[in-house]
Amino acid sequence: MRMKVKEIAEMVGGKVIGDPDVVITGVSGIKEAKEGDLTFIAINKYKPLLKSTKASAVLVSPEINNTVNAVLIQVENPSLAFAKIMALVGPEPIKFSPGIHPTAIIGKNVEIGKDVSIQPFAVIEDNAVIGDETVIGAGVYIGHYTKIGRNCLIYPHVVIRERITIGDRVIIHPGTVIGGDGFGFATVRGVHHKIPQIGTVEIGNDVEIGSNVTIDRARFDKTYIGNGVKIDNLVQIAHNVYIGDNTIVVAQVGISGSTKIGKNVIIAGQAGIIGHITIGDNVIIGGKAGVTKNIPPNTHVTGFPARDKWEDMRFQAYVRRQPELIEKVKKLEEKIEKLEARLREIYGEENPENN
Repeated sequence: MRMKVKEIAEMVGGKVIGDPDVVITGVSGIKEAKEGDLTFIAINKYKPLLKSTKASAVLVSPEINNTVNAVLIQVENPSLAFAKIMALVGPEPIKFSPGIHPTAIIGKNVEIGKDVSIQPFAVIEDNAVIGDETVIGAGVYIGHYTKIGRNCLIYPHVVIRERITIGDRVIIHPGTVIGGDGFGFATVRGVHHKIPQIGTVEIGNDVEIGSNVTIDRARFDKTYIGNGVKIDNLVQIAHNVYIGDNTIVVAQVGISGSTKIGKNVIIAGQAGIIGHITIGDNVIIGGKAGVTKNIPPNTHVTGFPARDKWEDMRFQAYVRRQPELIEKVKKLEEKIEKLEARLREIYGEENPENN
């Protein structure tokens, strides 16, 4: 890589503050950057590093307009702009040639589109449909009557069970299971009887699902993942859950059955959501939050049980003060005991507080 700052700014639609002819020869994080590197700042807590970074140029948001050491390139979204540059200077992406590996097992009446790549030891059961230019990784299992759209990338060892529908441009990372049975049992006299899970899973377009995610099939109807949803690793989505478009679900989240989640929701890591509730559009659920009731749209909740962020912060502040308050109460009790003892000396009574 060898480009001038002004060339980079043109590529990402940015505005240069400083010398536009500074030459950039590499990219790096802001802490590790050296002279000649391009870096970026995406969150405010890293702003102080502008004074110490050795980078020659920094992608920043429009409100940052001065620095000590580096040329600035103002852009609307520094992280996205940096990603575009990385795509140009990074290693060539791995491409899979179209074709079916001889070790793959293809069932009867399978429809395979144009330029599909099916890697070693993949299994595609009867009546499945694979869209054009999709890649099926090594060891992937695709069940009967399942439909996968165009330009999808299914990484190795993914399991997609029967009668599942997956849209276009979907990425699914290794170890994920889609369409496993929902956790449904009827308990009679202490014995748990399995309830058949005869529904399906439907996944929209432009969805990305991380590694070791489980999305259970519905008891009836479908578990639904909307267009543009992004799901991190190690997430559990139970039967009949509905997730609206462009929602983000971060690692280790658990969502119980029949929960409806709106559009553009952010669910942070390790949050837990009980079943049969509704979460409105544009809600933010903080990390490790425990959601036990409906959440209206445009709300930010944290804590357990999840409540309004600022209310929860006040509650946490009170909790942190408990040791101090307990110590104060102890001292007050000691003072009261001393006062009572003194009053008994003066009045000679067992219960001087009655006077």
